[in-house]
Amino acid sequence: MADPMETKESENGLEFLEEVTKNAHQIQEQVLAEILRRNAATEYLSRFLHGQTDKQSFKNNVPIVTYEDIKPYIDRIANGETSNILLADPISFFIQSSGTSGGQPKLIPMTAESFEKRMLEVTLSHPVVKKCFDGSEKGKAMTLYFIKKGIETPSGLMAKTLSTLYFTSNGFKKHAPKTCTSPIETIHCLDNKQSMYCQLLTGLLQREEVVRINSIFASVLARCIKFLEDHWKGLCSDIRTGSLSDWVIDPGCRYAVSSMLTGPNPELADTIENICGDESWEGVIKKLWPKAKYINSVITGSMSQYIPLLDFYGGGIPLVSPSYGSSESSFGINLKPLSNPFDISYTFLPSMAYFEFLPVNEDNREKAQEFHFHGVSSKGSLEVTNEDGNIVPVDLANVKVGQYYEVVVTTLTGLYRYRVGDVLKLTGFHNNSPQFQFVERRNTVLSIDMDKTSEADLLKAIRNAKLLIEPFGFVLATFSSYAETSSIPGRYVLFWELKSKASNNCPKLDAKIMEQCCCMVEESLDFTYKSLREANKIAALELRVVKHGTFDALMDFYVSKGASVNQYKTPCCIKSEEALKILNSGVIGKFFSPKTFPQVESLS
Repeated sequence: MADPMETKESENGLEFLEEVTKNAHQIQEQVLAEILRRNAATEYLSRFLHGQTDKQSFKNNVPIVTYEDIKPYIDRIANGETSNILLADPISFFIQSSGTSGGQPKLIPMTAESFEKRMLEVTLSHPVVKKCFDGSEKGKAMTLYFIKKGIETPSGLMAKTLSTLYFTSNGFKKHAPKTCTSPIETIHCLDNKQSMYCQLLTGLLQREEVVRINSIFASVLARCIKFLEDHWKGLCSDIRTGSLSDWVIDPGCRYAVSSMLTGPNPELADTIENICGDESWEGVIKKLWPKAKYINSVITGSMSQYIPLLDFYGGGIPLVSPSYGSSESSFGINLKPLSNPFDISYTFLPSMAYFEFLPVNEDNREKAQEFHFHGVSSKGSLEVTNEDGNIVPVDLANVKVGQYYEVVVTTLTGLYRYRVGDVLKLTGFHNNSPQFQFVERRNTVLSIDMDKTSEADLLKAIRNAKLLIEPFGFVLATFSSYAETSSIPGRYVLFWELKSKASNNCPKLDAKIMEQCCCMVEESLDFTYKSLREANKIAALELRVVKHGTFDALMDFYVSKGASVNQYKTPCCIKSEEALKILNSGVIGKFFSPKTFPQVESLS
């Protein structure tokens, strides 16, 4: 088995990728064997394996689980028990996920060894991208990176986001000054506004050196461009005068920026002012950073909604989505960086974890597609069940092109047959390693940033809200929703068709009551949503009331596209632009939540 650490040198990266993808099946067997050899005696696995460490015993006896199933073990460790109840190696810290479990971020155990392995994903994407863009290594990245303050568990172990751990690691601090426009002090500033302002300022000061634009997620870049729209005059003033604005008070930011803002530069200020003062911001990224060869950011999954916006701002700069991972595990990298953003596939790295794949029944999957039908699919079921009626997962070696799967991981850090919740489509192979296209998060219908609102969560929130209108003689006939991202920050939009119990006329809407409904929906959503709302990373929820018959017209539209009248259900979340136009054409009232949330620790 190849030593993953060898790939830290980028010149060996491509060779390593070829080796692991050619030997994918054997490496997967070795990964599982190593996990079981180390951890079979833990309290968790010994319940199922009773000393056995072979693959078949693992498959037959260890259950497929979700976070809720292993949360009691993680909570025990976080509260002070030894980590060997779940994994043999000592835990160094917890990864704080952006997802939620019971309204709170998940805690994923992490060891020092596994963290180093996770950083391999970052290293591996570099030589692949470099092949596609000549000279991309000769300049700097205009970086927009942010960290989040961690929390200390009762055991003394810290819990931080994976990106925070990376950006505060010694390796990054040593490497960043040579490759990033953002000084370390600006990245480590916990005040997002000051951090963003200073990172944009230092990026503009070095605009002629910038060969790529970097952010972790597309939503972050979109938000930063909106911030630039609001603050470009101040940035130009700072550049023109050679002094940093007084409102930036973070000592690290002031020190780092002042060392770069060494004197007045009216010529640069005029250039930026002419670009940002244009009535249209189409191509603004290309104009501000003319040597940028590509934008490097995750643009798949819920981030794909920002592709049109980044295309508009980018002015033709290619969008590169380098890798695919989660708090639980790294999965793969994009071996074709110049792929159409909507067609990106990730090649799985078999050395990262042991992967299994739950075939997804096409009849029940909430597929992220142009039209969301609730009828019976013409495609056959892919699921195979055992004698207990449970779906049997398949190994990496047995996945089939064109089929959909939910990914299941087993790691060295205490996750055994863990359902990540991502639905993927197998698009092909690179050597013997599968290539998957991200389709959706299981059960997620709305997402703007790191929020993931399921249909069940949305239904519960709307049930709570409609109780406010029932005393006034109104009935909520039907509803739908969509994630509005044409403005920054984006927001949730609900469409309601109301019926008056007293008559068939359009109900007279009391603005105060409707705003209370908006507040109730937001109050009923989870911790992540509220945290992002408080941090202004999600705008106030909007409720659009439509006239009678609007949802009938929506049903007619879906039926015209092939849906069955007998089996039609109103889609919980609209994916089709045509369907959205139908709903918007019937709007008779718009209301926004005036809700303000108490200060909570924001997610970044």
